[in-house]
Parts: sequence; C-alpha cells; structure tokens
Amino acid sequence: MEGFMKIRMSSPNLTDADRAAVNAVVQTPNLSMGPQIKAFEAAFCQLTGAQHAIGVNSGTAGLHLCIRAAGIGVNDLVLTTPFSFVSSTNVILFENAIPIFVDVDPNTGNIDTAQLSQAVEDLSRGGEAAQRWLPRTLPTVNQGSLKRVKGILPVDVFGQPADYDPINQIASHYDLAVIEDSCEALGGAYKGRPAGTLGDYGVFAFYPNKQITTGEGGMIITNDEQAADFMRALRNQGRAPGDTWLQHTHLGYNYRLDEMSSALGLSQLDRLEELLRNRAQVAAWYDHHLVNIPGITPPQIVPETTQVSWFVYVIKVDPSIDRDRLARLLENDGVPVRPYFSPIHLQPYMVKMFGYQPGDYPVTEDLGKRSLALPFSGLMTEEEVLYVCERIADALISAHKAA
Repeated sequence: MEGFMKIRMSSPNLTDADRAAVNAVVQTPNLSMGPQIKAFEAAFCQLTGAQHAIGVNSGTAGLHLCIRAAGIGVNDLVLTTPFSFVSSTNVILFENAIPIFVDVDPNTGNIDTAQLSQAVEDLSRGGEAAQRWLPRTLPTVNQGSLKRVKGILPVDVFGQPADYDPINQIASHYDLAVIEDSCEALGGAYKGRPAGTLGDYGVFAFYPNKQITTGEGGMIITNDEQAADFMRALRNQGRAPGDTWLQHTHLGYNYRLDEMSSALGLSQLDRLEELLRNRAQVAAWYDHHLVNIPGITPPQIVPETTQVSWFVYVIKVDPSIDRDRLARLLENDGVPVRPYFSPIHLQPYMVKMFGYQPGDYPVTEDLGKRSLALPFSGLMTEEEVLYVCERIADALISAHKAA
C-alpha cells in the first residue's frame, strides 16, 4: 500500500443518539443519583441475568467495593495475577491486604489454574510450603501474623475470560470469595456463561477504549443482596438505607456514577451487539493479514472461550525481535502501539514494598517483554488494518536483534 496514514490507537464509537442522551440529562436538574443510573443498572441486570447491578465511577472503584464486601482486610491474602493493569492489585493494597501473585498461562495471559491450586494448598498448609508464594518483604503495616487466604481475584485479560470452573472449585473447597475482574470482557462468555457472572462478584469498566464507554465509569454485578446493599452504601459516602444526607452508617467513598455518564452508557448498551460485532470484524481482519508475517503470534483464543469480547488486539513477537525497536519504527510510520502489560510485580512501588525481583514470575515477564497492542477500535477500516500489518512486515526487517 502506497502513502502515509496516521492511525489512531483507539477511538470511542459515539453516535448522535449517544450525544442526544447526554444532552437530555443536562436539560434536567437531576445530574447525580437519578433515573439514568437506575435504568443503566436495570439494563445490566437484564443483560447478564445478575440480580443486582451497582454503577460506580470506575472499574477500580468497583473492584475496591468488592474487596470491602468480601470482608478482606489487613493481612488477609488474596490470590491474583501480576499480568494485568495495576488496579487489580491496588484495590487489595487499599485495604492493607496482601496480593499473592500466581503466574499466568502463556497463551491467554490469564491466571494459571494449576499453579493457583498449588498456591492455595501451600498457603493453607503454612510453614515452608507457604513461603515460596509470599513476597520477600512486607510493608510496615503488614508486619506481624499474616491471615488466611480470603479470596481470588482473576482477571479476564484482553476480553477472554479466565478458566473459572477450576477457579470456583478451588474457591468452594477453601471457602474463598471470587472477585471477577471483567473490566476488559463485557460481552465475553466462558462455556456459554456471560463474563462477569462467573464469580461471587463481577466488575466491568467503561473507559473510552472499552467495548462501551461512559467516559469514566464501571459496573458491579452480583447475586448477593446483602453485599449489593453494602456496596451501594459505600459508593455513596457510606450512607445506608434510611440515612439522611449527613448521616453515614459506614466508612464510605464518593464512587458514584453521574447521570450524564449513565445516560451515555445506557445509549451505548443499546448498541452492544453492533459494537462487539464491529470489533470482532477488525480482529478478524488483523488475523487474516498477520497470518503470513513471520515472527508474529496473533492472540490465541482457547476452546473454553465461547465468545471473546475484543478489548485490544495484542500480538506477541518472537524472542529474536527487539519489541521496543519495532514499536519505535511503527510509531515513525504513523502506527501507535503499546506494550501490554508491564508486570505489576516489577512496578517501582511494588519492588519497594515487597522486594520483587526479575525472574519471580517468568511467564508474565516474558509476555511483558514480547507483547504489543496494535491500534484497535470498532471504527477501524480494513484499509487501516492492512496499513498497520504492512508496516509491521516492513519494520520487522530492521527490528531483529543482533546475533
């Protein structure tokens, strides 16, 4: 393909109807905790079959409220993955609990359930068996006796649900809460069951690059009525049912989702099937045009994923390729790309807090070095996808590491 194209990394898919829905709210005096959020929550219950939905101002806020609802606190242990966006770990740290990392499957990037099973068994047994899973150091607030494993927080990486049947079997055997981080997987399905409904709590997020967007925002779903009531109170400064505006039964937060965002989300949700279909088409174009490019591995979809929900399109480059040099060459050609993800355990604050070192989670670290998110949105044309793929093929010639 001749010529130069400037490709966007991502683009929200907004229509005149979306804009009109937001504008209609602005014409009313109800800008917070009004009819739009109630309708948005009801629509999520209908979509997922969950009994309760709680709108919040971010996926991070949703995960944090789930941690609180699960009763996770100081020195409790929560098993999760180091291959994720940092919020899935941060919400554990917010409550001074201890994230216990389990490495991931090299094909999906989701938590390795065989290692998860071993980790829970060893930590429950204690002693030397448990030590291999614990971090080298602990922050001052966590000095003293660590408590038992309290929960599992799997992440549905890149829109593909984790392997929940074995996760839930482990959780049931050891009486653990399962908090499903489905912030990247709205519309996905595991063995025919909707993402977000596969644990005790599920959380979606609506940042502008997600399947639907509210600008900022998130949604919790659960079938636990008591937990739902508690989380509704916590998102609204701890006001329980019956509290007045200046009464606060709980220590809570300002995690409310406003009416304008809810109206946008409700309008977007009306087009969810179309939005997912458009993203799947872009992914299919990438699959088709990348298949014959050596040194590139497209995303791998496992049989348990009966519906992938394309959040981003992440390739892996062969070890012989300098991923960062490839990224620079592509940027020069108008193709923005991003490494996905940088391992959480090697983030500076995590190294300082827990003493993690390179080599602790080798699969996560390998994926962190070789993964590259390509430009992706449901608005991309096949011409744009072809341009990206051709630029990759050209750049690979110069991106191989020296022998």
